[in-house]
Amino acid sequence: MSVNIRTGTIEEVLTINSQIPEFDAKLTNEKLSSRLAHTPSLILVATMQTRASINDRDNQALVAYKIGYATSGSEFYSWLGGVVPAYRKLGIANQLRNKQEKWATKNGYRYLRVKSMNRFPAMLQLLIANGYRIEGYEDNGTPDNSKILFYKLLCE
Repeated sequence: MSVNIRTGTIEEVLTINSQIPEFDAKLTNEKLSSRLAHTPSLILVATMQTRASINDRDNQALVAYKIGYATSGSEFYSWLGGVVPAYRKLGIANQLRNKQEKWATKNGYRYLRVKSMNRFPAMLQLLIANGYRIEGYEDNGTPDNSKILFYKLLCE
């Protein structure tokens, strides 16, 4: 099955997020809108044709998202992203990461920054395997809730 990645909406992100058990069920339109207001941002969503709809081109399931925003003229922050459990291990997160990096580079950003947690080992592995470097640690009381800070130089 083919993955389609396109610009998405906050409403689509909320639909996807509600299907990801590890994530904050209290994520709201207001929280997302507030964070993305007044700064350049990018919302990407991934869709896949459902098995029952192989012949129906319009029936696309929302399966993943990635959101980022500018923190300065040279830095883009990859804020939130996730893949619905039934669609994991298909390379979708990597495709979203790649699309976000290309967009950030095309739009003049030199650095991409992201935070992740020990409780998301697949994300940590994806970041390290794709050239992200650890630059810090944000202690939030426990190892599972603390954040590991990463950056990637987009253009040399």
